[in-house]
Amino acid sequence: MATVDVHTHLLPPELPRWREKFGYGGFIQLEPCGAGRARMVRDDGTPFRDVQSNLWDPEARLAECDAAGVDVQVLSTVPVMFSYWAKPADAHELARFLNDHLAAVVRSRPERFLGLGTLPLQAPRLAITELERCVRQLGLAGVQIGSHVNDWNLSDPALFEVFAAAAELGAAVFVHPWDMMGATRMGKYWLPWLVGMPAEISLAICSILFGGVLERLPGLRIAFAHGGGAFPGTFGRIAHGFEVRPDLVAVDNPVHPRAYLGRFWVDSLVHDAETLRGLLRLFGPSNVMLGSDYPFPLGEAAPGSLIRSLGDLAATTRQGLLGDNAWAWLGRKPVRA
Repeated sequence: MATVDVHTHLLPPELPRWREKFGYGGFIQLEPCGAGRARMVRDDGTPFRDVQSNLWDPEARLAECDAAGVDVQVLSTVPVMFSYWAKPADAHELARFLNDHLAAVVRSRPERFLGLGTLPLQAPRLAITELERCVRQLGLAGVQIGSHVNDWNLSDPALFEVFAAAAELGAAVFVHPWDMMGATRMGKYWLPWLVGMPAEISLAICSILFGGVLERLPGLRIAFAHGGGAFPGTFGRIAHGFEVRPDLVAVDNPVHPRAYLGRFWVDSLVHDAETLRGLLRLFGPSNVMLGSDYPFPLGEAAPGSLIRSLGDLAATTRQGLLGDNAWAWLGRKPVRA
């Protein structure tokens, strides 16, 4: 069966000058800086990240997919583009622009690409409108969302109707860290990416579980990036806290968090064989799927290489990690390579 990478990022080759259009700043621009290279910069000139053409050129990424043995990529925007801080109507326009481009790339090679849209989650009704458009008009498999929305964690009642709409539409939801907590204290050592990202994903998972989102929406197909972040390594503490202080933890949902293991998915992006084995034990072999964070440096340079390095995996488990589990999360019929 086809090998599927559920965690890859895409941008258009050019981005509008949103600051000029909307009258305020904070948005990301792409500035060319040589053949096949560009720099993502905030519109005040602050550099964000240097990128290469494989971020925007479908043929460049397909050549690298072929070299790595990846048959299908699930495309999503770069999380900094979420722009949940922007005015709702402006964020909706930005999301529509990104989603239209992403859907066009998917249509250009539907046998190689699937897509996840982005939503203006700071305005839940607009988010639902765009979610419906993504699924019903653009044919996308679901959406990618951030680990929080400004001051709302994913348990906030304001967001529940968006999750309910995703469940009703059969849309897959992929949660990615962004706008990392404690960033003002993590100016050195790349700590927002090394410490903040894993913490953000654990925050998101705990919010979904303790907030009762899966209890109320058992059909919601939701996955979390970066192997669930800090959640697997601290699950014992999380479970113990639920047991000894239910007055603080179980205030919105009386169900033990262990009951939800196997009810959501994580990707395999953990960079360590024993950590990946731990994910399989904690979440189950059907709930971990290949995700590489392509094409960024914290990703897996050769997508799927960590999974393939575990020589003692049963053939069915290996195939699940490389593809079958992704099809189940996406709600799509598996295809052959």
